[in-house]
Amino acid sequence: MLFVAVTLNAQPPTPQGGGGRGRGRGGGVVTSPRNAYPDRPTGDPAAIERGKALYSVNCAFCHGADTRGGDGGPSLLRSGVVLDDQNGELIAPIVQNGRPDRGMPKFAFSPDQIADIATFIHTFRAAGYDESRQKPPSILVGDPKAGEAYFNARCASCHSATGDLRGIATKIPDEKVLQQTWLMPGGGGGRGGPPPVLAPVPTVTVTLPSGETVEGKLQRIDDFNVSLITADGAYRSFRTEGDAPKVAIRDPLQGHRELLRVYSDKDIHNVTAFLVTLK
Repeated sequence: MLFVAVTLNAQPPTPQGGGGRGRGRGGGVVTSPRNAYPDRPTGDPAAIERGKALYSVNCAFCHGADTRGGDGGPSLLRSGVVLDDQNGELIAPIVQNGRPDRGMPKFAFSPDQIADIATFIHTFRAAGYDESRQKPPSILVGDPKAGEAYFNARCASCHSATGDLRGIATKIPDEKVLQQTWLMPGGGGGRGGPPPVLAPVPTVTVTLPSGETVEGKLQRIDDFNVSLITADGAYRSFRTEGDAPKVAIRDPLQGHRELLRVYSDKDIHNVTAFLVTLK
């Protein structure tokens, strides 16, 4: 994920005894500086853990494990969006729509998932020390044999080490990019570059009450509307209410999305250690 980083300029201090407002030396009104790092109540531990899992897989590659920036993404600690956000309401539009001009793809997270990610991000502060900043020299700390066994059990129904993934480690020699790519194809380009593997676009079929069907590439869906691009390039949008019209989505990455909730850190390290052997 990629948010705009802003520089917070120093503000003049509030005069003592001014109660937040007072008269400056030149007679102008002096106001209290913006609370750049707002005090927040402690987040729900379960939400923090869920958000950490989602952030670690989808966001840490660009923004860093401690949100201080990484390969291609700025620090989130000084982002005006993050500072003003409360429960993900400001972060959501950026995450769901992406920022293609800056190399950030859009993510199909639910509002609850974005709220969990926001809760995790809000646990960090600009000052202080985080153990997560001490990164290992290599992410290749897993067991290739265990990774192969996991791959055969969970991934082999769609992928083959001797078929579509043959030579994957040669095509993507950076193990960090490789890990991000197999976790969620379409991400992991790093430094604003294009992803090494383009993600297939979900398609949708809308069946109207009249029986007419409209098919195309899914553009957006929420509680009120669904929009798509048809094969001839036309943009169509339909208002939804209850079960009408009927909407059927085919997401080629659904299996990847479901497994994101299942992987442990050990599973991820093991599978990556196996995939780097496919040269």
